[in-house]
Amino acid sequence: MQLSSTLSWLVDAAHEAAGADRLLAEFGEHLIGDGLPLAGGALTLAVPHPLIARRTWLWRAATGEVIEALGFAPAGPLSALQEGPPNDGGRCWLAGLADGPVHEDRVGLRPDGPSLCWIGPRPFTPDEADELRQAARFAAAPLAVLAGRDTLSAALDAYLGRRSAARVRLAPLRRDVGETIEAALLFADLRGFTVLSETHPPSEVIAALNAWFDRIAGAVHAFGGEVLKFIGDGVLAIFPVIGESPRAACNAALRAASAARMGMAHLDKERAKQGLAPLPFGVALHLGEIFWGNIGAADRLDFTAIGPAVNLASRLEGLCRPLQKTILVSGTLAAQAEMPLLALGTHGLRGIASPCAVFTLPED
Repeated sequence: MQLSSTLSWLVDAAHEAAGADRLLAEFGEHLIGDGLPLAGGALTLAVPHPLIARRTWLWRAATGEVIEALGFAPAGPLSALQEGPPNDGGRCWLAGLADGPVHEDRVGLRPDGPSLCWIGPRPFTPDEADELRQAARFAAAPLAVLAGRDTLSAALDAYLGRRSAARVRLAPLRRDVGETIEAALLFADLRGFTVLSETHPPSEVIAALNAWFDRIAGAVHAFGGEVLKFIGDGVLAIFPVIGESPRAACNAALRAASAARMGMAHLDKERAKQGLAPLPFGVALHLGEIFWGNIGAADRLDFTAIGPAVNLASRLEGLCRPLQKTILVSGTLAAQAEMPLLALGTHGLRGIASPCAVFTLPED
């Protein structure tokens, strides 16, 4: 038996596969075309992701269907929820698909390298197992390309956010490359963080910051927004306007702020049980146009948002303490809101020429 079609494809074209799912499916189809009896296959890759340790794609030869299973990282709050493929890659996922035993090859020399598993309608002969091992050796190069792409995508998503990362991947890496968009802005900040950081050990400060960021970022992402920046103990997030009306973006920002407030109330109760002080914070919401793109030095760029709307949101958050409110909303965003808001009058903001009408979400 000769793997001419499979090996030629692995050398010449496999690296152009759109993703791991297509690579696995096309790999299996080429092996079948070269005479190997396959009922299904699995590909497992380690993932440099804050929450996900590995991803496994499962291919069924009869239908061509590919599904994905996730394995969560062993450390952190999701460790008890591990539901993804175990350390033996896709072997257990293929059991029961056919009568034959699963043939597995570890691609490359690294113990955490890609894993390829195949199962047939019957046990593989020694010659067929040798053919699969040979194919796995030739798969090392395209899998390295695929893993490199996935690593870059995962890193950009983790550090920039999904929307911003997509823009960075598509646009030139030059200053001033970006666009003006309309968005609902959320600016949030912890209060008393300087005192906290000076009176507590670094481990406690970091734990408090992470807990705060989990609540505020989790709420933003749950309602379709994106965190652009963690600025010390502050957060800048956007809810881009899609379509002609900004109402959906404004309502999403308000719901996110409300959810964050509830999440922090629960966190403060848990901290009180541990004898820890609460974490007071302020959130400001505003609607306006921003420049969303590359800014920075010639050879060191940042993908961020700037503009008068960002400045106003930041200054508005500064009113949370004197007005004794957790959430403040500008009149511009309030005019688009469906949620009931309470008017707090018109206030001057430091560095902003025109006074701003200010509203708040009811505390209940």
